[in-house]
Amino acid sequence: MIAGAIMRRLPVFGALAAVALVAAADLAFPPPLERAQAVSPLVVDREGQWLHAFATEAGRWRFAADLDAIDPGFVERLIAVEDKRYWRHWGVDPFAVFRAGISSAKSGRIVSGASTITMQTARLMEPRPRNLQSKLIEMVRALQLERRLSKQEILELYLTLAPYGGNIEGVRAASLIYFDKEPVRLTDAEQALLIALPQAPEARRPDLKPANAKLVRAMVLEKLARAHAITPVRAGEARGATLPTARKTFPRLAYHTANRLAQSSSPGVVHSTLDRLMQSRAEAMVAAYVKRFDDGATASLLIIDNETRAVRAAVGSSGLAAKGGWIDLTAAVRSPGSTLKPFIYALAFEDGVVGPASVIEDMPRNFGDYAPENFDRTFRGEVRVREALQHSLNVPAVTMLDRIGAARFAAILRAAGVPLRTPHRADDTPGLALALGGAGVTAQEIATLYAALADGGKVRPLVWVMAEETPPAAPYTLFSEPTAKRISAILADAPSLAGRAPAKLSQSAPRVAFKTGTSYGYRDAWAAGHGGGYTVVAWVGHADGSPRSRATGRKAAAPLLFEAFDMLERNGARLPDTIEEIDEAPTVMARFERPRRDAPPEITFPRTGVEVFQSSAKRGFALAARGGAAGYRWYVNGERLAREETSGRAVWRPAGPGFYDVTVVDRKGRMAKSKVRVIASR
Repeated sequence: MIAGAIMRRLPVFGALAAVALVAAADLAFPPPLERAQAVSPLVVDREGQWLHAFATEAGRWRFAADLDAIDPGFVERLIAVEDKRYWRHWGVDPFAVFRAGISSAKSGRIVSGASTITMQTARLMEPRPRNLQSKLIEMVRALQLERRLSKQEILELYLTLAPYGGNIEGVRAASLIYFDKEPVRLTDAEQALLIALPQAPEARRPDLKPANAKLVRAMVLEKLARAHAITPVRAGEARGATLPTARKTFPRLAYHTANRLAQSSSPGVVHSTLDRLMQSRAEAMVAAYVKRFDDGATASLLIIDNETRAVRAAVGSSGLAAKGGWIDLTAAVRSPGSTLKPFIYALAFEDGVVGPASVIEDMPRNFGDYAPENFDRTFRGEVRVREALQHSLNVPAVTMLDRIGAARFAAILRAAGVPLRTPHRADDTPGLALALGGAGVTAQEIATLYAALADGGKVRPLVWVMAEETPPAAPYTLFSEPTAKRISAILADAPSLAGRAPAKLSQSAPRVAFKTGTSYGYRDAWAAGHGGGYTVVAWVGHADGSPRSRATGRKAAAPLLFEAFDMLERNGARLPDTIEEIDEAPTVMARFERPRRDAPPEITFPRTGVEVFQSSAKRGFALAARGGAAGYRWYVNGERLAREETSGRAVWRPAGPGFYDVTVVDRKGRMAKSKVRVIASR
């Protein structure tokens, strides 16, 4: 009896075993859905407008299809032509298979393929030779797809992978390249062509085989009319529509930023913080601006929204065709010149060392073996701190850095997310040359600092992706809000550019707190500033870092900076002005390094024992002293020097090489002497 019961249940056991075997095979050999994930990266702006797309690694233009963004009529017509029972079968249409079998048996050849949309999708995921074995595999894969995905998802998969000629895959890429429009607004003729193309894309390409394309389009329109998916009148009108004769090109804005975001994100759409209109205008502005230079210079530009730190425009170069144009110069490490000076003074303000109205000396001074000079090789004596910053005087800035500590300054910036890259050497301790650009930073890092200056000293990282635009809860405080306002007020009152009216005298000009910088050898020209809710950083130079003759930040980069602010103003993007006039704090030091009372004068240049190199007989040296009573008289080898009428300073022009005695006498008759040697440079 037991044996009989087992024999009776053998069919059941066999069926269960077969089901288990099929299920195991289905799990062991799933369909390769990952192919559909390899889509072209697309970067869009903050409003979803197209900026830049990139082909897949295989060189294909393929964008993920979304039924909600495709004309529903197109989908209905596609199904009417390709698979009219699509919504009812399980991936394989038995009626179509039976019909195809009968037709093939009668004619002795394959007349119709009986492929459903699901089977076609399986073939697109795993291309195989067109034979009976491949057809059976497609059927199995179709059943697997139907078990895993909804009908809508399978349609989206098909419309993502379907070939449309050349390197075009997917209905969205085809619609954009052939018709320059999204597939939500296709005409009857355009829909018919896109339905026909995937069956033989190379033989039917409208740009290469227009006669074939016109013929198959008419055939699809006839099928649609027979299926009552279109009226005969509309089908007739669509037959006469013109065909696209060439492929359209995609928008190519913000190449450098888009390329970086595309590589750092998963394939698909990346929503950047850029503003498409602002980006396009900024790119055109930079491209036009560099045409005024005849030495192959390029430029970069950043525009930052101070409230959120979102990057609204990022121009990495003046164009991809420019020399070095593929380099993103907003991310290139360069010498910042004098652009870090405001932050040195800000830390000095925080320490209570000086204030805007404090007096500081701009005179020749040695800091160990380091003797900085001003850009124009002259010194101005005693100046206010605000004047020292506005005129970018070097010795006062180095003096302040010496006081707060170069290593401390570098550590504070590093903590704020701005590492200063110093040259590789045995002793890589940050030195006082940091004040004059002796370290490397990027334009993006400079933008981070100046945006913090606009936001009360609070440092936040720049934001490039919309999902990250919400400011972090705890920003890094670089310095206090009163200090930030004082520095901004000083920079806003810096001398205006030649030919540009001061903002105080113009109702239209934006008030900008800005600073320029020029690196050693004129390799980098900088201008950075904030105003009206935005921070702008402009850089001009050669991509390879080669020098540019006399190209200073004020002459080469500042005009571009103000063109950007003018563009923001003209287009209504400017927010209410936030740069305030600040009263002097009464507690700060009135004079930095006040000379001792009743001390005799001291010669600061030239000091005893120094050797002075004279490049030409016309070369003069401005003599400098400190201390004593005002009203210095200068003597060289006993002969009194007259003061120049233009500068009011005593300028010594040695008669030739040799040793000289330099004497200074103050108003009270006290004197100081130095003995120097003049050497003629070869």
